[in-house]
Amino acid sequence: MLACQPGAAASYWQPMPANGHVEVIFAPDLVAMPQPLGFGTQTLPPGGHVREQAHAHGETVIYVLRGRGRAVIEGVEHPMRPGTAFYLGHHRRHIFVNEGDENLVFTWLTVPNGLDASFRDVGRRRQPGERAPGPFARPADLSAGERETTFSLPEATQPQR
Repeated sequence: MLACQPGAAASYWQPMPANGHVEVIFAPDLVAMPQPLGFGTQTLPPGGHVREQAHAHGETVIYVLRGRGRAVIEGVEHPMRPGTAFYLGHHRRHIFVNEGDENLVFTWLTVPNGLDASFRDVGRRRQPGERAPGPFARPADLSAGERETTFSLPEATQPQR
């Protein structure tokens, strides 16, 4: 069993276009678990968005805690506001966009895990209270590895209006 108090989770700044940060609260490398899963939060600043993606080997649940935005799932737009929940099965294309003037914060749960490692691999370690770095690019050498583990889209696209 692992109890994770506020501010104690592993946290990573995220590259463009998301910017913002994630917290990895539970993952197999943090606590022994018979069914590998990943659980955490993602914070998107105003104007930030999660690039289009789909997950080849996992199922994801998203639950919005704070802020306002838009999800585009398989080309269909859905509002994101506190209390909104999404289930994303295998290969479901999705984009999350913060269209508000405050942070958009949501939880993510993936079974099996995989996003937790991706967030770590593309991000930069974040310390509590640390100021956000300027925008930075994703490492160029990760695309093949991401496709082999959690992602099923060949290239990222921008959110559509």
